[in-house]
Amino acid sequence: MSAPRPGTPGATRSCPHCKATILESASVCPACKHHLHFDSAAAQHAQPAPIVPLKVDGTIRHPADGDPWEYTVVVVVRNGKGEEIRRQVVDVGAMHGGEERGFTLAVEASAVRSPGRRTRH
Repeated sequence: MSAPRPGTPGATRSCPHCKATILESASVCPACKHHLHFDSAAAQHAQPAPIVPLKVDGTIRHPADGDPWEYTVVVVVRNGKGEEIRRQVVDVGAMHGGEERGFTLAVEASAVRSPGRRTRH
């Protein structure tokens, strides 16, 4: 799968603050929440707030008695054919008796208006 050309929907860049890979169209980094640029033309045509078609919240609790646990948080993205596009370890850690961890996975989506022909990724 090839990367989209700059200026097209799905094109990416690095956040100058945290170096996360983000969408080129983002004005706020979803990882570090820093504002990236001010575009007066874009401000006149404010983009609608992103929709969240998927959000999952969960908590794991370690029993008060028992050996410590180690955990790995892995996110896997698949295309419509079920083929793995990306697998990334997001965090690792350990939990001791009586501790708990909360996790939230959210997929944010927003409409993109771009000139030119439509592409499919």
